[in-house]
Amino acid sequence: MVYAALVATHYGEFWPFSIYPMFSQGGSDWSRTVVREIEDVDDVKWAPTAVSELPGVAYPLTPNGVDPIDLASFISKTHVWDEDRKLGLQSTFLPVIGDKRLLVFKVDGRISPTDSVLISFEPHALVTRESVVTNPRFGRE
Repeated sequence: MVYAALVATHYGEFWPFSIYPMFSQGGSDWSRTVVREIEDVDDVKWAPTAVSELPGVAYPLTPNGVDPIDLASFISKTHVWDEDRKLGLQSTFLPVIGDKRLLVFKVDGRISPTDSVLISFEPHALVTRESVVTNPRFGRE
């Protein structure tokens, strides 16, 4: 009865049962992507890194026609980097990549047992107009 009254008076929304993730999934693990434009492909280190040690400069996604949510979903759901997946990632950037070298990081965040936020940046793919090189520790066909 209380739930019905609260939902009825708030147009179907009551925060503990909200459809909005900021209310209903607070404290859950999350995954996003960060793309960095780098100068030298020989300097790519495939190990996770801290935000202060990210190479290159930030590459803006939205102004370059890349949807950050779609990219994050693609990266987080790809477990086997076969040629089709590599081409799919490359095609995301082809209209605007030019001669750039883009290093795509998967960013995972979570709440630690001591209530601090832990964030890890792991490089997943190096994208150029000519090729896509993936992190050697990820699966292939």
